Amino acid sequence: MQRKTLTTPYDTIPRAEFSANLLRLEEAAVQAARSAYAPYSHFSVGAAALLDNGEILAGSNQENAAYPSGLCAERTVLFYAGARYPDAAVQEMVVVAFSATGRVPLITPCGACRQVMVEVCSRHRPFPVLMIGADEAVRVADARFLLPFAFDGSDFVP
Repeated sequence: MQRKTLTTPYDTIPRAEFSANLLRLEEAAVQAARSAYAPYSHFSVGAAALLDNGEILAGSNQENAAYPSGLCAERTVLFYAGARYPDAAVQEMVVVAFSATGRVPLITPCGACRQVMVEVCSRHRPFPVLMIGADEAVRVADARFLLPFAFDGSDFVP
């Protein structure tokens, strides 16, 4: 047996170093989180994606009493981007969250959202994901780093 190790490279960006573009994306994600439908968890998530055509799209989590019929913010915005602008690649994605006690310091996408991100990367190209809290952002340069050993359909026989 040979043991190997996976590592996930990431950067932390203090709020004082946020670019104007990052602040714009964050604001879109915050506004989306405010429109979340989260009557059960009281955990509101917003995601915003900058597309290569210049569009900024945003989405929020949408819960449903018949769990798991709801949808996370990340998949909401990525599916909307694919439906509205199927030829546009995601350039960057931002995720924020609020709990009953306020801003969540670090929000990470769930496994299903990570899998969808891998598919979007395969469809177009890799994109960075920024998970933003009140004081800093954690930036993963390639969304695929969030899901090592992802299923990407490459084993399908044509």
